[in-house]
Amino acid sequence: MAEFAGYNMPISYTGINDEHAAVRNNAGVFDVSHMGEFILKGELALDLIQRVTTNDASKLTTGKAQYSCMTNESGGIVDDLLVYCIEENKVYMIVANASNIEKDWNWLQRFNSKETEMHNISDKTCLLAIQGPNATKILQPLTEMDILNLKYYTFTKGKFAGIDNVLVSATGYTGAGGVEIYFEDKDADADKIWDTIFEIGKPQGLKPIGLGARDTLRLEMGYCLYGNDIDDTTTPLEAGLGWITKFTKDFTAKQILEKQKKEGVERKLVGFEMIEKGIPRHGYEIKDFDDVNIGVVTSGTQSPSLGKAIGMGYLRKAFTQLDTAVYIKVRDKLVQGKVVKIPFF
Repeated sequence: MAEFAGYNMPISYTGINDEHAAVRNNAGVFDVSHMGEFILKGELALDLIQRVTTNDASKLTTGKAQYSCMTNESGGIVDDLLVYCIEENKVYMIVANASNIEKDWNWLQRFNSKETEMHNISDKTCLLAIQGPNATKILQPLTEMDILNLKYYTFTKGKFAGIDNVLVSATGYTGAGGVEIYFEDKDADADKIWDTIFEIGKPQGLKPIGLGARDTLRLEMGYCLYGNDIDDTTTPLEAGLGWITKFTKDFTAKQILEKQKKEGVERKLVGFEMIEKGIPRHGYEIKDFDDVNIGVVTSGTQSPSLGKAIGMGYLRKAFTQLDTAVYIKVRDKLVQGKVVKIPFF
């Protein structure tokens, strides 16, 4: 166990490699109730979301979700988040990173015209992510909702494990398939759902998974982690998130990002794998052959699926081409790697 975003969180139960393999090959359960959830209601709820996020939420219909981010005045990322359309043009849910709950709430309030009803339901909302190729097959007997055929970035609501008003979505942070279930923390429902899932799942190899494997799984897919790969100083275009940056509408720092798109970025988030032995870690310097600093590592690990060390980092534009040799400074030694395509897995 370790402290994370003000919560005491499990890093691992049986070991990171074992849990990682369970999710890639079968299924695992993450308790991610530390995440933040906001409900936005009213005729101007969509207008507020449109003004503060980079993606185009007007494309969302009831039952669909979207990956997006909020930008500050200089184009940096306030947070990356999910937008759920509960009722088209009327009710939306925003899912925020745990460490940014207060920051995001204040940011939304700042741009709220007071017409939009806002509710921070983070403290009373439980969130379990059941991930892996067999996750929906294991869970389907617990609900009449058709979760086996739930399309990517859609969700449904209904009864799950005997509990009413459970939202089941397919967004994922592992690249292994599966679903997330949101429900209110009341009347010991959290215990009941957790226990019921494991009663049916344990005989099928379902395992609880900690933050350690969550990190190795998301890194293999090249998914950004806020505070590591993206933050208030990195723009969506630098982070390879141009696909969630839509210039067909107005949002904070749109002009700055349009200029960046037109002129090109000075640095870019790329993936790399190590050729020589050594594990890249957050904050390590990235050098060229002549020992000149060309970037910084944002995330790195020994990939359990690939059996090699991988990482992501920001590099000067001239060094971002695939197969470009890079050198990570590991304990005062330059260890060779090369730029590779993301996702790694």
